[in-house]
Amino acid sequence: MAGAKNHDYHILPPDIWPLFGSFAAFLMAIGGVRWMHDLAFGALIFYVGCAAIGLTFVSWWGKVIKEAHAGDHTPVVQLHMRYGMILFIASEVMFFVGWFWAWFDFSLFPQPLEVVDGVVTNYIGQDGAAALLQWPPKGVEVLNAFELPLLNTMILLCSGTTLTWAHHSLIHGDRKSMITGLWLTIILGVLFSSIQAYEYSVAPFPFAGLNYSSAFYMATGFHGFHVLVGTIFLIVCLVRAYKGHFTPQQHFGFEAAAWYWHFVDVVWLFLFIVVYVWGGWGAPVH
Repeated sequence: MAGAKNHDYHILPPDIWPLFGSFAAFLMAIGGVRWMHDLAFGALIFYVGCAAIGLTFVSWWGKVIKEAHAGDHTPVVQLHMRYGMILFIASEVMFFVGWFWAWFDFSLFPQPLEVVDGVVTNYIGQDGAAALLQWPPKGVEVLNAFELPLLNTMILLCSGTTLTWAHHSLIHGDRKSMITGLWLTIILGVLFSSIQAYEYSVAPFPFAGLNYSSAFYMATGFHGFHVLVGTIFLIVCLVRAYKGHFTPQQHFGFEAAAWYWHFVDVVWLFLFIVVYVWGGWGAPVH
């Protein structure tokens, strides 16, 4: 027949959600700019844009799930989806490279600053040039890398283990173990985020006004955001697992979530070593 499918590719029909998502992202950006400049309705526009993006995610990815159930995700399509996920993770790697670059730039070429009672001032000590090489800046107390950060490192490493167990169980058709592994991974992810939120609440340095604290919060904060996104990703996989969506032969949604979570694990190891251990070495501990 003229309309019969005689290839392994999935030709997508026209859809409104890519265009809708673009406008939603633009709306969120405009709202964010207006909010930061204290202009009228900035926060409202920002949150409306966020809600529109959330609606785009649910609707668009819901259609992707329906396409998978309809048999449109042939082996060729699944291969290309894997390529797409690999490229996405590669772009995320470069995103974090920027924050590591900033951290190394600030630490290897520090500014002559001193912090007195939380106030940043220019500082040139008796040693002259020696004061320029101090990192963190004089007066900054750092977080103990071997308390909460080390605990969070162990939690995240354990979560990677439970997720690998869930993936292994799925491949071997053990759905009960897969669901158990997902539950454990989600709980560990929530625990990690809760501990990081508490860590921020007791941190001795402010967010703005100091290159050390700004680089610290941006690098670890964006990682925390990725943990939150990954946790939502896994929750969606858990719901789909209860509905019986995944099979040993076709489970790219689960596999993509696992790749993303392991990427988050690896990034945290680098953050722990570079930001917490090396970045605070020799400084007074809070």
